[in-house]
Formats: sequence, structure tokens, C-alpha cells
Amino acid sequence: MQLTLPPGLSPQAFDAAVKALQGAVGAGWVMTTDEDRDAYADIYAPGPETLWGASGAVAPQTVEEIQAIVRIANEHKLPLWTVSRGKNLGYGTAAPRMPGCMVLDLGRMDKIIELDPELGYCVLEPGVGFIDLYERIQQDKLPLMMSVPGNGWGSVLGNALEHGIGYTPYGLNAKNLCGLEVVLGTGDLVRTGIGAMEKNQAWNLFPFGYGPTWDLMFSQSNFGIVTKAGMWLMPEPETSLELNLDIPKAEDIGWVVDTLTPLKLHGIIDQSIFIPSWLGKMVILGQRQDFWDKPSAIPEWRVQELLKEHKLGYWKVQIRLYGDETVNKAKAEIVKAAFKKHIDTPMQEVWWRRGDPTNVMDLTLGVPSAVPLQMGNWVGGKAAHMGFSPVVPATGKHVLDQMTRSRKIIDAHDVDFYASFTIGGRFCNNVNMLMYDRDKPEQVEGIKKLFNALIADAAANGYAEYRTHLGWMDAISDTFNFNDHALRRMNEKVKDVLDPNGILSPGKQGIWPTAYAAQRGKNLA
Repeated sequence: MQLTLPPGLSPQAFDAAVKALQGAVGAGWVMTTDEDRDAYADIYAPGPETLWGASGAVAPQTVEEIQAIVRIANEHKLPLWTVSRGKNLGYGTAAPRMPGCMVLDLGRMDKIIELDPELGYCVLEPGVGFIDLYERIQQDKLPLMMSVPGNGWGSVLGNALEHGIGYTPYGLNAKNLCGLEVVLGTGDLVRTGIGAMEKNQAWNLFPFGYGPTWDLMFSQSNFGIVTKAGMWLMPEPETSLELNLDIPKAEDIGWVVDTLTPLKLHGIIDQSIFIPSWLGKMVILGQRQDFWDKPSAIPEWRVQELLKEHKLGYWKVQIRLYGDETVNKAKAEIVKAAFKKHIDTPMQEVWWRRGDPTNVMDLTLGVPSAVPLQMGNWVGGKAAHMGFSPVVPATGKHVLDQMTRSRKIIDAHDVDFYASFTIGGRFCNNVNMLMYDRDKPEQVEGIKKLFNALIADAAANGYAEYRTHLGWMDAISDTFNFNDHALRRMNEKVKDVLDPNGILSPGKQGIWPTAYAAQRGKNLA
């Protein structure tokens, strides 16, 4: 990828900044060749990768190096785009929202600083991946369980800071953050919570502090660079019981949610409950052409044939109970009785006891895996996907209405309908995976039109997306329109105070500093 410079920066100024960065971290860790820039491009980009091209990347290893980089960036007006490991697949990977930013790659900062089995927490640098932490826990034989998403090689902290969701009782990963160390846009170093006291003994245990609590201000934001953070881990249970049930019809999702939400709110089920559709299984069994070799969306009659052929329900309910065996048995009876009101099919039971081997595909037991990402190969060619992820109240009516409307729009754009729902408590996160072949321009254009239609429909019905691709960050920000976008105006005031030159991840989540305010609405998909 050819060099793209950020707005207002001359080639001479860029060269001077690169030379200064080389002096700070070593020439080998400042990467500015065409091949380097290719490595940080969005491999799933819904359009030309150059829409979000980086000018290069710099990879520090210490907090002091980050502070030096920030000082240089301020001096030379070189904007930085921070990534932990750059594995944010479907949302932009490591590419910057504003073209020409220098990617600040924190992947070399990969220390597990602390791992406490007694109180169940760890302190990590942002380059620590889920597989890294899992292997350390297994190596040290610690009675701890992680909350993992589908992407096992992503960053533990990066996922939590982007509001990622896992599949255990600790599945709301951002809620498990406790105590952050952050470099601000001025180069100043702060610690949040009671970590603001030197050598505080409970920094990563108490989720508040003295005065305002700032931890989550640094999630999904461009207010600072998180250099380390505390993360709570789940104590490994004595036993776990998995209850599996296939749900036959698409419209059954309504009563399924109405059955599960009360069980979740009353503490019968602790986990974040993931409900994938049939297509979640098919993408593991093969490619689309193995089951439907036409370019059009798979028609409903063929869906029904596939469900029958592969003995699948339209939805898969997998509930996992954790803890004492007697308690799990009692909870299981309550769950089974609740479902028996709607379906006669018995639930399949699978027990796990401490010391038993774990299935490498079992995210509900905290095992990181790359298997779910096989969906990327479903369409063939230069396969890609994006996620449209509105959040709705966890009631059958809201969920069924959202599914019916989005399915109608997706069908109208001739795209396979691949939805899932995650009940996190009082809310339900509806992820629609939109898969396409980047080698086919008509599919890329179709996906962009579809995405815009889904955003407009969700907003019109009072639902917001919790996370989105680079090309729609401004569009999603626009939907948060209460009182003339009061929240965005507040965020941007804070941004200008903490980062006066606007050098940290300009445009992330639609937050634009004054220095780059003219870039709002540009380089959209």
C-alpha cells in the first residue's frame, strides 16, 4: 500500500517524525514500507483498503517508550491509531479511522504482570492474547476460568475495552476491568481508581475509587492509551453442567428469550447466554457452495432441507451451569421445566468436573478457539464479514420484532440471514453476520447498502449499535442524537482537554478532536 499522509502533514515533516520515532524505539520497530502498511490494512474492508490506509506503524515495548512516542507525535503533529493486537476482525482490524495515522501497535507489550488465584484477578499488558493467558493458567495449574470471545488470538484487554462479550458468567468483559494505567494525549501517566495511591494494595480489586471513577471512560474511546489493566477472572467451578436444545423455528426465538431472561435475572443461569442460528453450525461443516451453489441468498425451502439433512434446529440453545453439583442439578430441573412448557424435546446433558479435559471448541468453559472464525471462508473468494449488532431489551417482543425487521431487510438485499442473540441480563445483543466476497464488487456495494438500511431501521425503532466498523463510526455516532448530540459534544470537549493536539485515534467512535474536526464524515464506506 502506498504512503498516505494525515491531513496537514508534509512529507518532510513525516520523515522527521519517523526519524524521531526510530530514535525512541529503534529503527526496526518503526515500519513504513508498502509491505508494512499492507500488514495493517483492513483485510475485510467493504471497499478499497486505501480508504483507511495507515502511514506506517510503531511498536513500543515499555510505558516510557509510549510516552516518548506521544511526545514526538505532539511535536510533529503525527496522529496515532492505537491497537492492542489488531485482531478486531469485521470492525476494521488494525486500520485507522482517519487515513494517514501511524498505527501504535502495542502487541510487544505482552507481559502477564500478576496472576492471583486466591482473589481471582490478573494484571495484563495490552499485547497479552486470550491464548497466552489460557496457556499460563493451564501451565501453572491455577483454578481460574477465563471469559473468551470467538477470536482466541485477540487481546484480552483490547476485547474488554471494545465491549466484547464472552460466554461465561463473567461474559461482559468490560465489567471485569478494574484499575487501569493510561498514557494521556499529553504524555502524562495516570492510574485510575484507588491505584491513584502509590503502591495501593487493592487497586485491581475495588472497582471504584475516591471521587469520580474513570475506568470505562477509556473503553471504546480515544482519551488515552491503556498500558496495563486489572482484569477479574472467574474461579474454576467444581462442576459444570451443559444443557443443549435445538429450537425448530425462527419465530421461536421470542418464547426462548422470554423463557431465559427471567432465569437469568433470578440467578438460575449466571452465564451470558449465546443463541446462534443454524448457519453458525453450517459454516463449520463446509463452504456455502457445498450447500447452495447459486449467487442468490439461500431460500427458505433449502434452509428447511438443510435443517432436516443435518438434524439441526433453527436455533441452538446451549446453557451452562457452574458450581456445586447438587446446586447445578437443582437449577437444571428448573431450566428444563421452564422449557417443557414450550417444547417436548428433552435437553441433552453433558457434565464436566474439575480435572476433566475440556473440548477445544468450548467457549463456555473459557477455552479460546479460532473455530468460530471459519465463517470467514463461507462465501469463498476473498471472503469477509461485518457485524451489525444492535442492542435490544431482553424480551421476546423486542427480539422478535428486531429479528423480523432485520431479516426482511437482509432478504431484500439477497444476503444469507445469519443472526445470533446473546442475553447478557436485561439486554439482548443481536449480532447479524453479513458475509461477502471482496473479489465481487457487486457484493461489496450490496453489503454497504444493506448496512446503511439496517442502521436506519434500527435507529427509527429506538435501537443502537454497540460497536461498528470504521466506515460507519460517524454514522452510528449520528444516531445518538439526544439533545442535539449532547453526549458527543461532551466527549469532544473532554477529548480536547486531555489531548489538545488530537493525536490519539482521531475519529474513533465518532469522537473528533478540534484539530481534525473537518474530517468528520469523510472516508466513509
